[in-house]
Amino acid sequence: MKSIGIDLGTTNSVIATIKNGVPYVIPNNEGSRTTPSIVAYTKDQKILVGQLAKRQSVINPKNTFFSIKRFIGLRKNEIDINLENLPYDIITDTNNNIKIKCPAFNTVFSPEEISAQIIRKLTDDAKTNLNEPITKAVITIPAYFNASQRQATIDAGKIAGLEILRIINEPTAASLAYGLDKKNKTILVFDLGGGTFDVSILDVGDNVFEVLSSTGDINLGGDDFDKNIMSWLIEIFNKKENLNILEYPKSLQRLTEAAEQAKIQLSTHEETEISLPFLITKPKDGGEPRHLNTTLTRTTFEKLNNTLINRCKEPLQKALLDAKLEPIDIDEVVLVGGSTRIPAIRSLIKSIINRKINESANPDEVVAIGAAIQAGIITGEMKKMLLLDVTPLSLGVETLGEVMTKIINRNTTIPASRSKTFITASGTQTSAEINIVQGEREFVSDNKILGCFYLEDLPTHMDNSRSEIKITFDINEDGILAVKAQEKKSKKEKSIIIQNTSTLDENNVQSIIDEAEKYAEQDQEKRKFAELASQAEIFCLEIEKILQLNESTINETEKIKIKTLMNEIKLNIKTKDFNSLQNHYNELKLILDQLTKN
Repeated sequence: MKSIGIDLGTTNSVIATIKNGVPYVIPNNEGSRTTPSIVAYTKDQKILVGQLAKRQSVINPKNTFFSIKRFIGLRKNEIDINLENLPYDIITDTNNNIKIKCPAFNTVFSPEEISAQIIRKLTDDAKTNLNEPITKAVITIPAYFNASQRQATIDAGKIAGLEILRIINEPTAASLAYGLDKKNKTILVFDLGGGTFDVSILDVGDNVFEVLSSTGDINLGGDDFDKNIMSWLIEIFNKKENLNILEYPKSLQRLTEAAEQAKIQLSTHEETEISLPFLITKPKDGGEPRHLNTTLTRTTFEKLNNTLINRCKEPLQKALLDAKLEPIDIDEVVLVGGSTRIPAIRSLIKSIINRKINESANPDEVVAIGAAIQAGIITGEMKKMLLLDVTPLSLGVETLGEVMTKIINRNTTIPASRSKTFITASGTQTSAEINIVQGEREFVSDNKILGCFYLEDLPTHMDNSRSEIKITFDINEDGILAVKAQEKKSKKEKSIIIQNTSTLDENNVQSIIDEAEKYAEQDQEKRKFAELASQAEIFCLEIEKILQLNESTINETEKIKIKTLMNEIKLNIKTKDFNSLQNHYNELKLILDQLTKN
């Protein structure tokens, strides 16, 4: 049975395998090496995928679904897309999960189900081409997919009937494809696909591929360039014809296709004609059919998309900074994704990294080839290589004072396992709440809570000693996180796997890291106060117990002084007066030391 690699793309998808020891892109039944990531459901209960779905999209816009990768594993409040410009309808279930409305079948589908149709089409065509069964696959994902998106991609593969050997990041897969015959190279992979943008820097040598850094923008891709062209066309048309084209779904679908074609044309031409006769055949005002004819120049295209082009700059610079490299340290730049053909994008890359771009591989196919290589490595068809990926954001737990304590730092090579031991706030505490947090800020409220669980039935300690809880974070090759908490004395433990909750904020990872840097000094001051306040509160609880146990041996003057200081500490915590809190806390500790000596 053959194993395959799948690049499940936003715009197009590709499938590849290892044939006679060499990576091989498998053409689909239509003879093309790429398959449009489009699924359509027809009134006569047929399911169309790929080119057939694309061809009928104009006459069936409400039941033709594209760019689904941008929704997989997310909730509606987490997407950064103008849904008004989509010809089909997106709704949510009771948990705010995205569902896509399908009038033809009178039902709704999850993004995983629609993605599974694309995977099934790729797999079925591959079976026909190779004339043998296919049951196992490696699927690629953007480097900045969160845990929910990663798990949703695995689920889509399972729905399609495949055993998912592994999911790997698209830039990493590309480096495998480009780096097969290279030794001791530092490679920058610039991946601008239809829906996401990643930059990864890798060290390649002696069959070891190590990711040094990975940054990106999960809400930036070729679709966004198309949408800006589309908005420009809508403005021109509505102004000229005094109509709102958003009320005509079939016309919107034609505009979507025209915008994409214009972008492609401008990669090789200075201007392109956009001609859409009978864009609206039956206007609601009862007038004559309306047409659209205009010219889009490359200069206008770059002005329309200037913000998007510039958004590619910061992650590129950040990747270098995270890898502790200068542009001169990069040996090769390789491109992934059809949108890297945009001349302005290539100019941007060259302006920062003065290296010739490696164009030895097709940017549309290289990710699938890398996935096939990884599948071959796992199944033994390819020579063993070591693939070392990284986790993009830090992971930790909430500790006293709503502080985030990191257990695994960002850019840690995965798979990874890290542990830290914590103590309970008091000896009488019988349960501990474990909040799992992801992000770069010092406080939980500024980061993302991934999940929560409780470790219960902790042993109590009459001598006021406290329970020790060891918390272990394990990230597997797919970036899926497992967390275990164990009380050291009783060995009681509880664990959770983070797979059904989104792990990133609505903003992209880059902005999270930028915020962490911007507020670093302020956060450190807040953290210092939170830690001191927590220590002081715990100390006051211990003092109260000491007063109760030694009431007869402590004189009234000392008692009044201690209680006064404790009240001052409570007031300092309330008013967030760090210096006074520090002084009163130290004074209280000094009194306790004297009492202990006596």
